[in-house]
Formats: sequence, structure tokens, C-alpha cells
Amino acid sequence: MPDATDMAQEKEADFTRQAIAAARTRPGIRTYETCRDCGDPIPLARRQAVPGCERCIDCQEEYERLHKTTGG
Repeated sequence: MPDATDMAQEKEADFTRQAIAAARTRPGIRTYETCRDCGDPIPLARRQAVPGCERCIDCQEEYERLHKTTGG
């Protein structure tokens, strides 16, 4: 049976796969070079890894923490 760490990693991987899939289906993927929340630059590596991302890693983590849903 998977432990809490394994489950958290799988949930994060699922979120990333969904975000990438959603970005690829949108026509004319907009490339955000700056974070929509803090205005700081989004590193190129992140933009390449997650096409269409709108937030830097810190702001995305905060966004996910605030919008977290409980599974069950």
C-alpha cells in the first residue's frame, strides 16, 4: 500500500499531466514570461516543462495550497 509521500507525489504528477494536457489543447498557447500573481519572471525551464503555466513555482504552490481539495 502506498504511503502518504507516494500518494502526494502521484497527486502532484497527475496535476502536472493535467495542466500540460490542458495547455496543449488550448488554441494558441500563450507563453507567460512573468507570473500573473507576483509579476516575477517565470524561468524558461518551467515554461518549457509546463507549457502555458501562468505562475512561478512559489505562487503556483501557494495557489494550490489555497485551492486544495480534500480527497476521500
